[in-house]
Amino acid sequence: MKSDTINPGQQPTQFARTLSGLLMLIGCAINTNAQQTPVSFNTAVDLALRNSNSVSVAQATVQKAEGLLAQTHDVYIPSLVGGSNLGYSYGFPLGQPTIFNFSTQSLIYNFSQNDYIRSSRAGLQATQLGLKDARQQTIEDAALTYIELDTALQQQHALDDQNAAASRLEEIMVQRESAGMESHVEVLRSELIQAQIHLKQLHGHNNIAALRSHLAHITGLPADGLATDTASIPATPELPAALDTLPESPAVQSAYAQAHADQETAYGDARQLWRPEFGFSAQYSRFASFNNYAEYYKNFQSSNFGIGLQITLPVFDAVRRARAQQSAAEAVIAKRQADLLRDQAAEGNLKMINALQELSARETIAKLQSEISSEQLKSVLMQLQNSSSLSRNAQAPMLSPADEQSARIDERQKFVDLLDSQLELTHMQLDLLRASGSIENWAQSSTQSSIGPVSSSK
Repeated sequence: MKSDTINPGQQPTQFARTLSGLLMLIGCAINTNAQQTPVSFNTAVDLALRNSNSVSVAQATVQKAEGLLAQTHDVYIPSLVGGSNLGYSYGFPLGQPTIFNFSTQSLIYNFSQNDYIRSSRAGLQATQLGLKDARQQTIEDAALTYIELDTALQQQHALDDQNAAASRLEEIMVQRESAGMESHVEVLRSELIQAQIHLKQLHGHNNIAALRSHLAHITGLPADGLATDTASIPATPELPAALDTLPESPAVQSAYAQAHADQETAYGDARQLWRPEFGFSAQYSRFASFNNYAEYYKNFQSSNFGIGLQITLPVFDAVRRARAQQSAAEAVIAKRQADLLRDQAAEGNLKMINALQELSARETIAKLQSEISSEQLKSVLMQLQNSSSLSRNAQAPMLSPADEQSARIDERQKFVDLLDSQLELTHMQLDLLRASGSIENWAQSSTQSSIGPVSSSK
């Protein structure tokens, strides 16, 4: 007969397993809550800037330009080189065996060097403006993705409400058909409405997944459960209505700075010939005494020092002449490309300003339609509540629960349309902010209010 006595060693094991399971459940719940915690707008933009490859490349390009500018200045700073050339010699000395030696040299004056310095300085400015443009491009991408995700989440909630109303409408139509009050066509129409809403929900789910994936990719955050905070989105500032009040974008300024750098390089290369170059050089060598220098050279001494001024006059150099021709052509190309970019930006700004006015008018219409639909829903609900008193009035139209669900569906649809129009308007506003070079200031603004989405009324 087996004993029912439990081994004392089993109780701690079972307790430990139970405790471990509870801790795992608590940890999963904590992780789930952490995933559902909304990420603020400023946090998303800041993480996008930190994780952006284009910004990192632009920063490295600025560092490279700083190094090139330092090189153009450092040619005036004497360089110092030390070394040794120890060795054994037999017979007449073939070389200069030295225990140690030091040499220094530097540029004193060159007619083209100042042009190269100005070219490097303009090139540095071009890279700094390129870094600014890369940051603004990253900010615009993160901001639009964040706002689109916030809008899509609000639309998804509205579509869920709309789908619930469509399901109720279909049930009502089926009941009315069974009672002989409606035809089968009305039932099919209600099914079609629900199928159309279901398609919109599928599209919305896919859009939210894509936006979460992209936002997670640029910020480094996990995509699962990534949520937004509508209140953290700063309000869009007032934009200039006239084209001439828009400043040039950092991309256009960078193009002109690079064109100026190429022009200065062309100036420097064109003045290489028939202009003297002055340089300074000095050298000290300590010759070895164990070689047979003293046997072949009269008055041999171990310490030797030399200093002098080097003057060079380039008279003919086909390579320099061809390089000057190439630099001049590159300067012309850079200037024309900057002009082309400026003209394209001006045309694009004009189109965006005109489109902004149209989108603003469309947003106003969508807002009024949403408000009208909301008021109509309130009127339908009020009439249904007072249906007993309305029934005594023969001239008043009789409303049914189906009318209520139809009004709810229409109100939610108008709200979704309003969100779409506000998103298009916001997209154009951010494009203009980037074109004017002020989107980074907007993203860092302290004003916190909703930019496009409105409160969801039911």
